[in-house]
Amino acid sequence: MPLEAGLLEILACPACHAPLSDRTADETPELVCTGTECGLAYPVRDDIPVLLVDEARRPA
Repeated sequence: MPLEAGLLEILACPACHAPLSDRTADETPELVCTGTECGLAYPVRDDIPVLLVDEARRPA
């Protein structure tokens, strides 16, 4: 289930403060940092974004 547009507009990557890309409709729901040097992917559990750097998946 995609996040509300208003919520996505105010969320930012906690590591680099870049906007986040909504990939909650994918098989593994997550928000992905759009920063060129960061690229962390934050999980979304029970429709709640977990914006903790320690919980983020590193880019491949």
